[in-house]
Amino acid sequence: MATAKTTTLNFRIEPELKDALRTAAEREHRSIANMVAVLIMDYCERNDIVIDGIEAARKGSDTQ
Repeated sequence: MATAKTTTLNFRIEPELKDALRTAAEREHRSIANMVAVLIMDYCERNDIVIDGIEAARKGSDTQ
């Protein structure tokens, strides 16, 4: 899923959550930033939240 532009997101979380995120990213062979994006997209999909420009690109990549 390549996007033309990205933006910076800075936030604080508990060290244990960061460790869990790092573990999840490593298991999926993803960067932490990409893992966060995947988790957000999965949440939005499960909760019927439309992300403009992402849904079509994601559905296209699922068929490969």
